[in-house]
Amino acid sequence: MSAFNIVRFRVKAGNEQRFIDAHRKLRPRFKGFLGGHIVKTGDQTFCLVGEWRNFQSIVTARPEMIGFLDSFRDMLEDLGGGLGVTDPVSGASVLKLPTAQAPKKAAKPKKAARKKSRPKAKK
Repeated sequence: MSAFNIVRFRVKAGNEQRFIDAHRKLRPRFKGFLGGHIVKTGDQTFCLVGEWRNFQSIVTARPEMIGFLDSFRDMLEDLGGGLGVTDPVSGASVLKLPTAQAPKKAAKPKKAARKKSRPKAKK
């Protein structure tokens, strides 16, 4: 089953667009990386959610991910509480939630075919 990493960031004031642009330019070649999203969670706060083939792919890519982080670390504020500039978590997926199926539309009743009026026979 796939795995995910989620990283929380607080961007220094005035650096939000630079932060987004830095990620937009990223073309990760991390083995096992399936894609991800940057989510704006509040004023100056973002989370990165990355999907991976498996948890080992995350572990293997950590040195490369840290290298990428170093390229924009100057844009980030310390989160406090001994966290530093990121609050990362990761793990293997244990359940994929299905989307709700839209209710099927009831079939519209077919309209009765109109009978063509026939010309009246002449007597």
